[in-house]
Amino acid sequence: MAVAPGPVLETPRLILRPTATEDLDGWDEMMSDAEVARYIGGVQARSGAWRGMASMAGSWVLKGFGMFSVIDRASGAWLGRVGPWQPEGWPGTEVGWGLTRAAWGQGYAVEAATATLDWVFDHLGWDEVIHCIDPDNTPSQAVARRLGSVNRGPGKLPAPYEDHPVDLWGQTRAEWQARRA
Repeated sequence: MAVAPGPVLETPRLILRPTATEDLDGWDEMMSDAEVARYIGGVQARSGAWRGMASMAGSWVLKGFGMFSVIDRASGAWLGRVGPWQPEGWPGTEVGWGLTRAAWGQGYAVEAATATLDWVFDHLGWDEVIHCIDPDNTPSQAVARRLGSVNRGPGKLPAPYEDHPVDLWGQTRAEWQARRA
């Protein structure tokens, strides 16, 4: 298995690791489900899912970070991707999430994002994080709230997503650390 370079983080239920070639079936499942893909770029063919996966792996190589693949420790199943993301033109240093439908409602997004927030503040030295969330995406808003983030108002994504509405949720490193203390 080819894996992008980067750290492996572990939580009680999850393994977070950089993108690997074996993740394609999971990416394809996630991006071919209309409800799952609704707020993360829309439905894509398997070839589009591959390009998204390759883009994430490339971010690890070029920037030293990218979203982690989220793996269920018990079953080894690929559950989605969570983590740092900042492509060209992005409105800030984001920690984002996208999980397969089977992983919804089980606290995995909060668990994985918590480990990731600790990592980006401690190892990348970020001073703040944002979460780009569609105003209609109430489940992701709930995740952001559970993480302690607040809605900072409307934001703007770069092309080709410039016409998609997005609110920027976020918090500073100091706010995160105070909450974790």
